[in-house]
Amino acid sequence: MTPDSLRAALGGVPDPDWLDTALRRVRTEPTAITRLFPAVGRRCGRGALPDAPGWTADDAARVLLLTSLPGEHAVYAERLYHHGDAAERRAVLRALPLLPIGADGVPLLHDAIRTNDTRLVAAALGPYARHLDQAAWRQAVLKCVFSGVPLAGVADLDARADSELTAMLAALAAERHAAGRELPADATDLLDRLTAALPREA
Repeated sequence: MTPDSLRAALGGVPDPDWLDTALRRVRTEPTAITRLFPAVGRRCGRGALPDAPGWTADDAARVLLLTSLPGEHAVYAERLYHHGDAAERRAVLRALPLLPIGADGVPLLHDAIRTNDTRLVAAALGPYARHLDQAAWRQAVLKCVFSGVPLAGVADLDARADSELTAMLAALAAERHAAGRELPADATDLLDRLTAALPREA
């Protein structure tokens, strides 16, 4: 999603004037975002956006606030993440791929992946996870399997999956099978795809 498409999807928020004013204010007074960010849920609602599947109004509005900043995006992202509640942290994570910050937001991904909040883990594995090194990314995918986060939300999953991830999933599947349990269906499907793609021995 782009900022423009998120703004269009937010056309029916309960208080559109508040959102327009907040976006203008952040452009001219960046520090105001620390007061406006927590107020978004109350002003814009928390419902799902029909025109932006997978997005809620508060997520989208908070992302727009961050993308409206004139600068210091990484500084504000870090501040809002560490001082925010779970919903605010999720919005920061979802904003990262839309911000001109390079890899500066990677520490926030590491923090999110360490949590037991599946919403944060899922948000951390979105498009910005391309900045994770391969070892950290593999561990994050396994965290999704362990915690029940749907793998469909992991960006670039098939493109980044490698033989080491295949081996890790196979070992986990063997452990689960020995204990009379199975991998989640999406993890089993991924393992089947990866195994089928391995070169066959002569």
